[in-house]
Amino acid sequence: MKDKLIIFDTTLRDGEQSPGASMTRDEKLKLAKALEKMKVDIIEAGFPIASPGDFEAVKAVAEAVTDSTVCGLARTSDKDIDCAAEALKPARSARIHTFIATSSIHMEKKLRMTPDEVVDHAVKAVQRARRYTDNVEFSPEDAGRSEIDFLCRIIEAVIKAGARTVNIPDTVGYAIPHLFGETIRQIIERVPNSDQAVFSVHCHNDLGLAVANSLAAVLNGARQVECTINGLGERAGNAALEEIVMAVRTRQDTFPCDTTLDTTEIVHCSRLVSNITGFPVQPNKAIVGANAFAHEAGIHQDGVIKSRETYEIMRAQDVGWQTNRLVLGKHSGRNAFKTRLKELGLEFRNEEELNEGFKRFKELADKKHEIFDEDLQALIADSPRDQEQDRIRFLSMKVVSETGEVPHAIVTLAIDGEERQGSARGDGPVDAVIKAIEGLVESKSRMLLYSVNSITGGTDSQGEVTVRLDMDGQVINGRGADTDIIAASARAYINALNRAWSPKAGRAHPQQV
Repeated sequence: MKDKLIIFDTTLRDGEQSPGASMTRDEKLKLAKALEKMKVDIIEAGFPIASPGDFEAVKAVAEAVTDSTVCGLARTSDKDIDCAAEALKPARSARIHTFIATSSIHMEKKLRMTPDEVVDHAVKAVQRARRYTDNVEFSPEDAGRSEIDFLCRIIEAVIKAGARTVNIPDTVGYAIPHLFGETIRQIIERVPNSDQAVFSVHCHNDLGLAVANSLAAVLNGARQVECTINGLGERAGNAALEEIVMAVRTRQDTFPCDTTLDTTEIVHCSRLVSNITGFPVQPNKAIVGANAFAHEAGIHQDGVIKSRETYEIMRAQDVGWQTNRLVLGKHSGRNAFKTRLKELGLEFRNEEELNEGFKRFKELADKKHEIFDEDLQALIADSPRDQEQDRIRFLSMKVVSETGEVPHAIVTLAIDGEERQGSARGDGPVDAVIKAIEGLVESKSRMLLYSVNSITGGTDSQGEVTVRLDMDGQVINGRGADTDIIAASARAYINALNRAWSPKAGRAHPQQV
């Protein structure tokens, strides 16, 4: 019988450390429920002591999630551990994850502690965490650059103190697969009480090797992998959950273990993370990219028609894609619309929301000849059903742009329920619209990023606009979709402003492991 590979998802904690990817409490809660539906074993919900907002988010996830273990991160201080334990109180299954740096450069330059002091802090932290739960994980931060003799010493000590999961993080993405795998093998062999703990890895992608390093570790005895949806995370990101899971599942001839995830939920989770963070998934991204199961070359098409296995090593349906794309248009009825959304994992809470969504679908169908799955995803993501508290609503716009003339825009908004109109000129039609909005709201924000992506092919495709604003040092993402790219830009800018001014918009970037 094969071993179980435990999947530890840290999208809510390490993933949101990616600049601009911070999530609100409600967004974390929504994603946590999606991860639970995918049957992720452990959800690291956040770093409770980082901020009151993060504490509340971890607590909310602990209250809502029942099938997965909920984890909170803590440094080795008593205050951190007590705070994590308090946030995790409502959880049916809780884990405290404590960490301290073990590389020479971190101990000397950052901690200013001796190795003996580091070991002492680690042991005391594990012992304190054990007062609250038997499920304690310890991480020697920057293990990828730590001396193996010291790693073995501190790991033996924390296992003796009660840690039942030991995570070996390649915090700065320094490791090389065959060397990292050998490190894991040596640690397991050299630590006398290694049989009392599950060994885990948490790899960063600075050299593009996070997934390769994680898989090398699994082949050498690691039975937990810490990863994120879409590889989201600090700097170049983390090991991508979807790639880890499908590599192990696809190559069962090589791996002595497997996961228990419902892989058909992968694409849904990927799109949810993309919508929440405003980070689009590149088309050629493995597993979840739009082109992952697309074939254009004639030879490939011919081979796939004759036998799918000629060019596909996985079934698209196994990760949540649909091979037969139901084409919806203006002649489609409510039932077809509702059925297709249900197949995509998108359901309405009540009849009123269904009617509103169908109305928006018909409006889009009048603009586009064909409506694809990606259009429906964007349509629901932009639905007003979750925008009741928005201070600003986009009502209409008029834009004039012609050769030799300065573009001019008139924008009508509802601000705190009051209809207001503003106008401005700009370098282009988008610039004019943004300036007209800014003239009404006076946010004094600074645009850090403006990105446009086509949701589907064709000149009638919906445009998806992502903006990133700096508002008094707070980085906020906004997103909007429309067949009119200027309207999509206006919606994205307004979406960012509403998120910034929401009472639930508290954000924090905790330390990394």
